[in-house]
Amino acid sequence: MDGQNRTIEITQEMKQKGLRITPQRFAVYANLLSRCDHPTVDEILTDINRDIPIASKASVYSALTVLREVGLVREVLLDEGVTRYDAKVEPHHHFVCEGCGQIRDLAWEVFKNLQMNALPSGFQVNAYEITVKGCCDRCHSSFGKP
Repeated sequence: MDGQNRTIEITQEMKQKGLRITPQRFAVYANLLSRCDHPTVDEILTDINRDIPIASKASVYSALTVLREVGLVREVLLDEGVTRYDAKVEPHHHFVCEGCGQIRDLAWEVFKNLQMNALPSGFQVNAYEITVKGCCDRCHSSFGKP
């Protein structure tokens, strides 16, 4: 998809959610859609200001809050005290490499056979997300870990 069509698509998605499109909101959402590394606010800010400084940390937080409230992005809490963001809002899990820190999405179906009925009596599951930590294929082959 070329840049102009992508711009139109992003604009339509935001308008469908009833959002006023500001340069900062557009830049933050477009940035998140273009990546799969689950960035922090600082990483988003650095990236969108690389070519044309248009955003402050406060405006990125504000844009993320609005985008999250309308369901276009979600917060991802993989490490204590570190909030990351993801434009992939459909249910999925994560793999975090303890060697390089890379974060990869895992399809929801990877853990389709969880036994929710094994939970203690009275527990009602509304949602869940699994974070798997280990060594990615690149680190595994670099360090020769089993």
